[in-house]
Amino acid sequence: MNNKAIAIDPQNPGQFIEIQPEQPTPGDYDLLVEVKAASVNPVDTKVHKGAQKNGLQAPRILGWDASAVVLATGSKVTGFKAGDEVYYAGDITRPGSNSTLQLIDARITGHKPKSLDWAAAAAIPLTALTAWEGLFERLNIQDAAEGKTLLIIGGAGGVGSLAIPFARLHSKVKVIATASRPDSVQWCLDRGADLTVNYKNMVAELELQGIKQVDYIFCLNDTDGHWQTMAQLIAPQGHICTIVENEGPLDMSQLKMKSAALHFEFMYTRSMFTTPDIARQGEILNEVAALLDEGKIRTTLNETLQGLSVATLTAAHQRVLEGHMRGKVVITY
Repeated sequence: MNNKAIAIDPQNPGQFIEIQPEQPTPGDYDLLVEVKAASVNPVDTKVHKGAQKNGLQAPRILGWDASAVVLATGSKVTGFKAGDEVYYAGDITRPGSNSTLQLIDARITGHKPKSLDWAAAAAIPLTALTAWEGLFERLNIQDAAEGKTLLIIGGAGGVGSLAIPFARLHSKVKVIATASRPDSVQWCLDRGADLTVNYKNMVAELELQGIKQVDYIFCLNDTDGHWQTMAQLIAPQGHICTIVENEGPLDMSQLKMKSAALHFEFMYTRSMFTTPDIARQGEILNEVAALLDEGKIRTTLNETLQGLSVATLTAAHQRVLEGHMRGKVVITY
């Protein structure tokens, strides 16, 4: 079948162009899939920004979150066959899902939740993996005793929208989420947050609730901007995990005195470095699919755009860049 993709234009990296790549051939662990829907994440806009800054030799296909149907499998693939419906967050080092055909490592791929359509499924993988790894592999909140507190900075975004119910389902912590607008506050409460505070005034609003420090912080936006507040709020021997790279040096003096830990969560670590536990991502996605099919969590899809085109991809990127998204924007192909 013909392969159509929307890529960054190397002649004008601020813009997208339509291209027709060759049909790719699966490697040993690859699935060749026909993409049905893809969501746009902040990582897409960051890679696009990097291309604009650094230039490109050839068109770059973005997009990682996707739902798709398997067309063919590599020689070492197990657990998948042609016709299977899948979802995945991809590998940042490979051509992305803004393409009708794509190669994806089977080990980082999950079976699509049966209860979700293509768009609703495509909204999930990247944010689910980021939330799951951050909470349970970096912060280890599943081991926290009753009465411990978790502050999620950015509760209504794609990652926060799943981190809240994951924490509720798989730990005993009290879940506090930041949200600044009434609709965002309700979004977080609907997903299981115990309470919300405005990110602009976290210390004072927490004190009104009788909370002077928190045991865990999951920072989902603006590490630099929130750093001093996080250092102040984190309890002695507490844990902070951020998914956002810092722009400048971070003052570690308060963390040192408190023997507090700082973790980074980058969902692409396993695929970039082909870690020995790379297949754990496929397992997590299958666990998340079960939670979705059981109705224990819900999709974070908030807006659907129709058709893979320069116009729809540009519009989706703009939604993310505006920074006010609740949940996710998805393009169906």
